[in-house]
Amino acid sequence: MTESEKTTLLTVKHEIESDSEANDPNYQHVTDRRTLRTRYLAVKNLIFDERDDLSSIDSAKFKSIVNDLESLHQFVLKPREQIADAEALLDITNTLLTSVKATNGDGITISDFVDSLVRDFAKQSSRLDGRTLIDWKKIGIEFSDASRSSRGCRTMIGPMDTQMKQRKARRKRARLVENEQPAEVDDTDIKKKTNTDINMATMFDILRKHRIVRLEQLVINRNSFAQTVENIFALSFLVKDGRADIKLDEKGIHLVSPKNAPTATAIASKEVVYNHFVFRFDFKDWKLMKDYIEVGHELMPHRD
Repeated sequence: MTESEKTTLLTVKHEIESDSEANDPNYQHVTDRRTLRTRYLAVKNLIFDERDDLSSIDSAKFKSIVNDLESLHQFVLKPREQIADAEALLDITNTLLTSVKATNGDGITISDFVDSLVRDFAKQSSRLDGRTLIDWKKIGIEFSDASRSSRGCRTMIGPMDTQMKQRKARRKRARLVENEQPAEVDDTDIKKKTNTDINMATMFDILRKHRIVRLEQLVINRNSFAQTVENIFALSFLVKDGRADIKLDEKGIHLVSPKNAPTATAIASKEVVYNHFVFRFDFKDWKLMKDYIEVGHELMPHRD
């Protein structure tokens, strides 16, 4: 075989291999992946070359680059392509951040803040010395919308009393004689109702009036997380005493209804059996419950 025939044979063989690679779907897939990464590299180079024009107001470069990235993102499948996509977004973000820092400098200085106060809230002094005063009342009125709800610590039952109590001095016990009798104890203070007893009575009156209500409407207090927890606490005692009943309807909604407390005989004979369950409730649950219950559908009143 001559040299020309060998050359012709090699050329034909190369053409056959090229045709087979073009028809191979795996080869086409690899080529598409490489093309996608090459286009990402071109976008990153464009971001670097046009970094001075990206932050310009009348420039359309930023929108064009973002649209290119969005279109390329639709074809991202492999980890290497995800890295290229993230690096391109990071480059354009860093470019804009550098431009903003260069424009703003150090941001608002103390002098700028004082000048703004004098410009917007200055008032003339009543004296004839030409002094300029700050109208603090006007500042308070402007800021009242942002600070209408004061921040503070709330407890379950009213604010905590941190006042120091003075210890009573001990009195010496007098020696008892035969004719002395112990004094009767006045138990009127013991029989006073606690806040929980009052909440239980209020809740039971609401149950007798409405007969059957949703648990969320019964315990929610839209203005106080602490009072909502107290309402749940009062409901648990009503259930424990057998004066309230909690059931699930076919939709999985908790319904509360009043009932007569069981007799001691029924409890002793185990005709009545208590079933307990744990009611999970935290601040996030309270916020979700507020969004779930419509305004004005709360049943328990707010306590001052």
